Amino acid sequence: MQWSLVIPLKPLARAKSRLADAVADGARPGLVLAFAQDTVAAVLECPEVADVAVVTDDPVAGRALAALGARIVPDEPAGGLNAALAHGASAVRAACPEAAVAALNADLPALRPAELARVLAAAAEFPRAFLADAAAWGTTLLAAAPGRELAPAFGGASRARHRASGAAELAPGSVESVRQDVDTGEDLRVALALGVGPYTAAASASWTAPVPLAGQ
Repeated sequence: MQWSLVIPLKPLARAKSRLADAVADGARPGLVLAFAQDTVAAVLECPEVADVAVVTDDPVAGRALAALGARIVPDEPAGGLNAALAHGASAVRAACPEAAVAALNADLPALRPAELARVLAAAAEFPRAFLADAAAWGTTLLAAAPGRELAPAFGGASRARHRASGAAELAPGSVESVRQDVDTGEDLRVALALGVGPYTAAASASWTAPVPLAGQ
């Protein structure tokens, strides 16, 4: 099964405020863009993926991610994360009604194409399925087979909401890079330990505050 992935991205200036403990405000938009670039680049290298739609109204991010090969979908609902994902899925299926669609976070800078392939192969066994994040509280990926609505419920304790919605929880082994989203300085430390992509590695030169170590 070939998948169309939908990736949402807030305007860079408003994204990832919880990283303030690790990254100065002036450097944060560039780092957020780097996360998205590494995520999109890895997704496009995944053999299970046919195409990528990024839902964003940020012109800088739109140009950078389009240059990698992503389709940019304007966030016309402007109604938050789940509205953006539903809109992106609708845009994908307007062009390809029988597409298998998966929503993926834009903040997976350590993402490995082979690990994403394992997750998507597992998701293909179910009408709807999701992968919990590394904290086992949120969600990094939600998948819907052809003919099934995505019905996203991201944000906060989304693992419980997606499970309650009837989506199957995936548990493939060795997919840490698909689970490791970055919201805090500690998340960033873990992603760096896993090994981030080239855009995030290059953006590290602009950091003006140290990434906190575990327990500090």
